[in-house]
Amino acid sequence: MDYLAGLNPQQRAAVENTDGPVMIVAGAGSGKTRVITYRVAHLIQKGVDPFNILVLTFTNKASKEMRERIEKVVGAEAKSIWMGTFHSVFAKILRVEAEKIGYPSNFTIYDTDDCKSLIRTILKEMQLDDKLYAANIVYNRISQAKNNLISVAEYVNNPTIQAEDIGNKRPLLGQIYETYAKRCYKAGAMDFDDLLFKTNVLLRKHPDVLNKYQHKFKYIMVDEYQDTNHSQYTIVKKLAAAHENLCVVGDDAQSIYAFRGANIQNILNVERDYPDLKVYKLEQNYRSTQNIVEVANSIIANNKNQLEKNVFSANEQGDKIKISRAFTDNEEGKLVAEAIVQERTGNGLNYTDFAILYRTNAQSRAMEEALRKLNVPYKIYGGLSFYQRKEIKDLIAYFRLTFNPADEEALKRIINYPRRGLGDTTLDKVSVAANEHGITMWEVICNPHQHLGGRIPNQLNDFAMMIRAFAAESNKLDAYETALYIAQHSGILKELHSDDSVEGRARYENIQELLNGIKEFAEREDIEDRSLAIFMQDVALLTNDDKDKDKDADTVSLMTIHSAKGLEFKNVFVVGLEENLFPSQMSLTSRTDLEEERRLFYVAITRAEKKLTLTYATSRYRWGTLTSCEPSRFINEISPKYLELDSIKQAKPSFSSGGFDTERKTWSQQRELQQKPASQQTAFKPKPTTSILPKAHVPTAGFTPSAASEFQNGMDVEHEKFGFGKIVQLEGKLPDVKATVFFQGLGNKQLLLKFAKLRIVK
Repeated sequence: MDYLAGLNPQQRAAVENTDGPVMIVAGAGSGKTRVITYRVAHLIQKGVDPFNILVLTFTNKASKEMRERIEKVVGAEAKSIWMGTFHSVFAKILRVEAEKIGYPSNFTIYDTDDCKSLIRTILKEMQLDDKLYAANIVYNRISQAKNNLISVAEYVNNPTIQAEDIGNKRPLLGQIYETYAKRCYKAGAMDFDDLLFKTNVLLRKHPDVLNKYQHKFKYIMVDEYQDTNHSQYTIVKKLAAAHENLCVVGDDAQSIYAFRGANIQNILNVERDYPDLKVYKLEQNYRSTQNIVEVANSIIANNKNQLEKNVFSANEQGDKIKISRAFTDNEEGKLVAEAIVQERTGNGLNYTDFAILYRTNAQSRAMEEALRKLNVPYKIYGGLSFYQRKEIKDLIAYFRLTFNPADEEALKRIINYPRRGLGDTTLDKVSVAANEHGITMWEVICNPHQHLGGRIPNQLNDFAMMIRAFAAESNKLDAYETALYIAQHSGILKELHSDDSVEGRARYENIQELLNGIKEFAEREDIEDRSLAIFMQDVALLTNDDKDKDKDADTVSLMTIHSAKGLEFKNVFVVGLEENLFPSQMSLTSRTDLEEERRLFYVAITRAEKKLTLTYATSRYRWGTLTSCEPSRFINEISPKYLELDSIKQAKPSFSSGGFDTERKTWSQQRELQQKPASQQTAFKPKPTTSILPKAHVPTAGFTPSAASEFQNGMDVEHEKFGFGKIVQLEGKLPDVKATVFFQGLGNKQLLLKFAKLRIVK
């Protein structure tokens, strides 16, 4: 029981109380992973069979780390725990039970590119406008439906959903969803959302299967419960119903994935689902200094919808939080880059100790340019991963087709790569014939004389024979030998080896790296099935954080705040803290959205261990126009006692003639006062306010926004926050009309009328 000795009282209670429904509210940096791993280890030490324990995470990285820690306590038994991401665990179950819902056990898992490619094919066949029905929009709509367990039939028969689609001028979305679902089924393929959607279907339609897994998983633990969507919530609730030994772990203050379907109510309402719930709160932050924790607390306290907790730190008080004000976004990048160089050389740090976090990917440009000018190495997270490179996807498409010839997205990708005289004309004929006869493209290719008229290219028969040969060899060879055979006999290795360009050599080396990875997989002893099919499943289920290679390089990390969740750095810069950027303009129309933006800011702050710097610019290019910016309201929510005010940069004047400039005088006076002897410090009396930002405009009584269709050039208007102004330009068509408005003391601001709250001044 030595592993329990290092736990604090709250952590230990959460580890030892294993029976019945439990919620562990784990504040940022509170040792959550340690508690989960020790709790699982404790179950095994108490005699629970590891095969009866299910642990669900959101990343492979998290489950791998937990399993390794558990293994240090209980030994090899840790290998028998059912542990992994929601998608990997339920893909494993679906492989076993797939035939009950009409799928082959070797079904393909489509990634996002495959899904969008299929959608584009459907749009082309239906002769729809691919700008109005953009593949990304259609994909997200289908994903949203599946995450809310809305089937095709429910979608097309729901009057509210249909009214939404008609209102958005996309009345055929239901028909596209139906065709998409049929094509996936015909291809023996599931997308990521299907792995959960189909699991729900399986458990709902087959009580015997539900009963089997309810009694198999006697103890269930769910990490990051605040990030679960409705589909995940429903699966967990069903599986836990028999024993109710369910432990959910999370932090409502870090719920930031609503755009992916995450529902914060799942963690806020656990007690409603389980009235005899036991709650344990992990409130000590071991990661950050006291100042950083207090700032985070002061921010999140502004949210009304949250679980009560008192996060604290016993670490040193630490430096105050810096706020840096820049004239432009380019100057903001320069300030951050210079600060990193100075901090690194002055304190003997590595570049890996620094992270720059931003609200949107577009903000990386100014940061990258500034870092390059100072020769600071950096890495952008969330960029193109190894497994998304073209040559890698090409070879994996061959693997996919070998094991599932019905996989039409894989077939279309490689039927003419390397070139073999099977161009778009032949492919279109095959596709049309398949749709006309209600069969797969592979079936057409295997019997071309039966389904295709006219001259049949000999290459079709050659292609079919090649894929059949790959399948035959895969039954005799291990994963690596199969992969190497396919790479050689498909012509991919020869194609890339003959390209002597720098890019060509890099692509060839990437293929070699993939084969090396498969070789390593084939030699693993900790898994029973080391087939190429299982390797491909693992690749398909990789989450973004698992795909990054070269993690050991000494580089500054650049990433969106969403990508930073779960990470920590000694020095963190949160940039672009401006109204309409952070918080996002899209979030300003509802309290729910604004509170999620504030939780996102909370996540950004709590990534920092030692130093935190917040920056903003007074002007930034938007839509090609240099626009003046207002500091974020989130800065205003931080008590001045935690801030290092002399970090405000004043090298250049502000665009505005009022507002923030007036407040700068107060800060300047405060600094002068701090430098005087104590006997002279009564001379200055600051303004009677705790705010460090200018007060917002007070709207006219009875303020009611006008309809977007009513606005015209030259009109006098009032904005809830910016005050009175005049429309100087209107661009675009309804509902996406963009207005340039000149506001007194603020200059021009560009606003989307459908989001901006503007009132016409009569």
